Amino acid sequence: MSALPPTPTPRRLSVFGRGSYAEALRIGEILRKETVGGALLVAAAVIALIWANSPASASYFALRDFKVGYEPWHLDLSLGAWAADGLLAIFFFLVGLELKREFVAGDLRQLNKSVVPVAAAVGGVAIPALIYAAVNLAGHDALGGWAIPTATDIAFAVAVLAIIGSHLPSALRIFLLTLAVVDDLLAITIIAIFYTSELHPVPLLLALIPLGLYTFLVQKYPRFFGLHALAAWVILLPLGAATWALVHASGIHATVAGVLLGFAVPVLRSQASGGPEAGPGLAETFEHRFRPISAGIAVPVFAFFSAGVAVGGLTGLVAALTDPVAVGIILALVLGKPAGILGTTWLITKVTRARLDSSFKWIDVFGLSILAGIGFTVSLLVAELSFGQGTVHDDHAKVGILAASVIAALLATAVLQARNKHYRQTEAEERIDSDHDGIPDVYQQNPAAG
Repeated sequence: MSALPPTPTPRRLSVFGRGSYAEALRIGEILRKETVGGALLVAAAVIALIWANSPASASYFALRDFKVGYEPWHLDLSLGAWAADGLLAIFFFLVGLELKREFVAGDLRQLNKSVVPVAAAVGGVAIPALIYAAVNLAGHDALGGWAIPTATDIAFAVAVLAIIGSHLPSALRIFLLTLAVVDDLLAITIIAIFYTSELHPVPLLLALIPLGLYTFLVQKYPRFFGLHALAAWVILLPLGAATWALVHASGIHATVAGVLLGFAVPVLRSQASGGPEAGPGLAETFEHRFRPISAGIAVPVFAFFSAGVAVGGLTGLVAALTDPVAVGIILALVLGKPAGILGTTWLITKVTRARLDSSFKWIDVFGLSILAGIGFTVSLLVAELSFGQGTVHDDHAKVGILAASVIAALLATAVLQARNKHYRQTEAEERIDSDHDGIPDVYQQNPAAG
């Protein structure tokens, strides 16, 4: 009697394994653009801080609080409010595009690849919120800022990577970007649910009209709007602006409109094909058009109007940093973010019996989770929504956000720089083999990765 063939050993899930080559290239291009945006973001924040604490500080706050807009439509807003409500809608429009792209045609359409970054993002939101709430439990007026330390600023984070010259492998870069995008989705959900003080149903229902027409047009004529940029500006932009204005009038933060408009855009060239093989769709075209506007204009201008805090000298700085609001934010971002991300990732490996990719160690995940503690753009927005722009709690919260982001950047630099030699070796494995077909050696050796 012939012996039975040996039972194959089940293949264990690999955490942080290399994704597809196309995804690695796409993420690399996005991060290069975000690096420039991050540099502009930091520069704008520094200029605002210097101006707000200079002898000419009155002119900064006069500029920030200068109102412009049509009052009958409730759009008589300060320049600071226009930056927060209007320009950040462009940023969140890109968040909507990126989220849909990831879950429709990206590597994250596969459950085994999406479960780790999504769960890590949830852990990285929950733990910081709990830490902030624990520190501010006695101060009921400050407890409303629990969502401030929940989001990761991808532009600031990749700017840090560029400054320290880290050769972070593509798999970890993909994880960082995905983590930040899911963070942003959770943040905008929190903003929509918990920071809507008064809901006006009529404008919200009316917003469905331009949103529905916008959705119909981009779904029905994606090729037309992809080839004719002017048509998109003339036809789609007014519909998007009307959606934004009505959502703003409804009492829901207007940036939510940006996410909804992003979700409406088709990702694939032909939705009927049912797979990513159909090729890039209108979402990718819009991403190329609008990312420079978001990274180069919208986010830096928001940072300029939002980061300007009059510290009030050394005494004022000490008072701000010892306020439970700032203490809670610093602890939440510097300790809570790494604890939530690293702890959740470790827990998943134990529950699913997955293992880290052989190229990485837990110290790499730790360094990345510290880097995710850089909370800036969305954190500044939530601080204003929590306490009102210019209030004492808002100013102290922003000092805490800035301090935590700098501390997280320095700690991440120390960890990732120490691993840079190893990252260079991993990067060498992914180098382009010009003697073949332009695909990195690792993908030629392991076609399944592509």
